[in-house]
Amino acid sequence: MRRYAPGRDDEVTSLHDERLEKIVQVLRQHRAETVLDLGCGSGELLARLALEPSFRKIVGLDISLEALSTARDLLQRLGQSADGRRLSLCHASFTDASDEFSGFDAGVMLETLEHIDPQRLSSLEKAVFSGFRPSLVIVTTPNREYNVLHGLPPGALRHRDHRFEWDRAKFRQWATGVAGRNEYQVAFDTVGPVDPFYGSSTQMASFSCL
Repeated sequence: MRRYAPGRDDEVTSLHDERLEKIVQVLRQHRAETVLDLGCGSGELLARLALEPSFRKIVGLDISLEALSTARDLLQRLGQSADGRRLSLCHASFTDASDEFSGFDAGVMLETLEHIDPQRLSSLEKAVFSGFRPSLVIVTTPNREYNVLHGLPPGALRHRDHRFEWDRAKFRQWATGVAGRNEYQVAFDTVGPVDPFYGSSTQMASFSCL
């Protein structure tokens, strides 16, 4: 696997910023007040959510202690404290069901799905959509078809830690199956410029609990 390395760093930053803004927009539309960031990584989404007073409870989960430390440092630099009141960081896996994370308005999986081993996807589905069961689940993931426009050779992945990257048909098949099995409805959207043949760089699904 090769690391995603497009020609211009500002293109990566722009796409990432657009993903963050799109997620916040959907959360606002659904009037979410309590949010789980599932696989929060270095904390960019947590930092963005913390700017919105309407989000009264924000919890970031990650299995990496290093990532959680980086997220905590970022939040502190921005004057935000993950003190367990409005904003919390938790060392946990979102493939393991826990009552601690149930009852939230929304759960977000921002570019995390593709980091899960395929054999663990059923555990992820059970934990997130049956165990945690937030009213809204937002998932973004790379669109493999678009990789050619990022200058990647056939079969290459955008990041060395990606276990897979799905094309649009495969992502829709997975998301539709998850929705049907767990009594959600799902809507699909794009993030980034849309090519008429390859689609968008990032694909997105929003699951709403029935």
